[in-house]
Amino acid sequence: MKSVLIILTICMSALVNAQTKFLTKKGFVAEGYDVTEYFNGTAVEGNKMYSTTYEGAKFAFKTEANKAKFEAAPLKYLPQYGGYCAYALGVKGDLVSIDAETFEIRDGKLYLFYNSWGMNTLNKWLEENPEELKEQADDNWENKLLKK
Repeated sequence: MKSVLIILTICMSALVNAQTKFLTKKGFVAEGYDVTEYFNGTAVEGNKMYSTTYEGAKFAFKTEANKAKFEAAPLKYLPQYGGYCAYALGVKGDLVSIDAETFEIRDGKLYLFYNSWGMNTLNKWLEENPEELKEQADDNWENKLLKK
């Protein structure tokens, strides 16, 4: 009986970690947008036909070539903070959904932001001190959220 409880605890812990690690609204990271295309300066919806899984999360791509590019170097294309809103994580340490078309590439990394109901957090991020907010978000992500 104890071993069954231990196994259940481990499985539940892994499930919670996987859910926190990536925002998978609409079943895919970045709401199904092609994470490689952000590095070309565009937000482009991916196609389910060109999808792959990385660390338990699904990613969709515009083309087979983009999928191959991601699979060859996934760490290069992963959105920071699992695809949650960088601003909310920096300001309050909150995990907030994003608008997949609101993004920034900073220092070769992809950051996604909430943009709805007249609140564009990318604008707030840029108006305030983005480097300081990034440091706070990094700290919140590493020390508060991933260690749960």
